[in-house]
Amino acid sequence: MIIYNEWEEFFNGHAPVYMENSFTKNTAQEADFLVEVMGLPPGSEILDVGCGAGRHSVEMARRGYRMTGIDLSAGMLEEARKAAQAAGVFVEWLQADATHFQADRLYDGTFCLCEGAFGLIGMGEDPRLHDEAVLRAIGAAVKPGAPFVLTALNGWRKLRQFAQEDVDNGLFDPYTLVEICSMEYDTPEGKKSVRLRERSSLPGDLEALLESAGFEVLHLWGGTAGNWGRRPLLLDEIEMMAVCRKKAD
Repeated sequence: MIIYNEWEEFFNGHAPVYMENSFTKNTAQEADFLVEVMGLPPGSEILDVGCGAGRHSVEMARRGYRMTGIDLSAGMLEEARKAAQAAGVFVEWLQADATHFQADRLYDGTFCLCEGAFGLIGMGEDPRLHDEAVLRAIGAAVKPGAPFVLTALNGWRKLRQFAQEDVDNGLFDPYTLVEICSMEYDTPEGKKSVRLRERSSLPGDLEALLESAGFEVLHLWGGTAGNWGRRPLLLDEIEMMAVCRKKAD
């Protein structure tokens, strides 16, 4: 198996137990929220970027949407296929790096949720160029006017979490909002660890990136999994949510 970067290694190892995480337990309610804010009728084609184990794609397919899920991790996609089969729904699953994805058709809508691709930076990647590439690829994959829902790590939380000592020790870069950490994760064989980089965003910077990628930002809300809603961003919550629309050509 080809390993593209450290995140693929992490997700391949963690995939068999991913759905045991507590933040995966509100999928039905999250799908209800997506249906509401995206405003697309059943039968619409939706692209799930960084689909992971497929929980949102499968749940949206239950509601009659034609789903395509892409993910870097073959291990995660294997779990997604099992989930779709168990649910009795069809989802098109594609292994792809979101920074280089080229769709073979234009979708009616898209989402990228729960650190699906955005903000997950390889050790040798430029953080901003990575996230810009993800958004450009998503923008190129959807029709004008298509809704896009994105969750991103909350930079305000990171700025309040780290101290100067962490900056001096190379654990956090206040200029790029990139954290470097040794992530311990569960696997069927026991705990493993891998060194990873995550990039957070501040609301204004996130809005500027989305605008430059061809999206109109309609709302910026709190977006931590399990607590989605039309509400303000809390300073210390994990993620924020951007609800967007692809600009007309």
